[in-house]
Amino acid sequence: MTDVDAGAGAVQQPTEGEPDAPTGLPPTPLEVLELSPEEWRIVAVAAVEMELPSANPEIVLHEAQDPWRELRIPVGLAEGTAIAFAFRSIDTPRPLTHELVTEILDGHDVSIEAVRITVRRGRVFFAEIDTTGPRGRRVLPCRPSDAIALALRQRLPTPILVAEWVFSGADAVPGGEMPDTSPGTAPTAP
Repeated sequence: MTDVDAGAGAVQQPTEGEPDAPTGLPPTPLEVLELSPEEWRIVAVAAVEMELPSANPEIVLHEAQDPWRELRIPVGLAEGTAIAFAFRSIDTPRPLTHELVTEILDGHDVSIEAVRITVRRGRVFFAEIDTTGPRGRRVLPCRPSDAIALALRQRLPTPILVAEWVFSGADAVPGGEMPDTSPGTAPTAP
């Protein structure tokens, strides 16, 4: 950085090769998590729908920026109901499982930084939850329905991210490698 004015309150100007000065805007979830916007897309829950004669609802996710794509993730009836309650901010007489887990996380100072939909195999999706707590940062594999239900239950908005290759319908990540999604392993992005 170079000083434009040498007095108190000097204005710092970026020199060649340095990033531009801050814009005053808060960082995006992708910047905070140091994720590439070319590989990860921010989405929002748009609806929980059930089309008869199907016995299971679908979570409808809308991309938050151009090209504004939609992703539909089929979930179980109980999970769809839990997500619908959270999405509509409906209180329940007793805590649902995701409410209880949220209270446990809060009680142990663990925050959910983001949830990511990482892999698609036909109509089966895999996800992970990115957490931060007293013991550091952890990424845990989970079902997309659990990740979305927990994201919607957080006090602060929690970003829901979808890998670009999931939107494209590809069953493998770029480079042709398939993440290991066998039981006990986390399906992670490259």
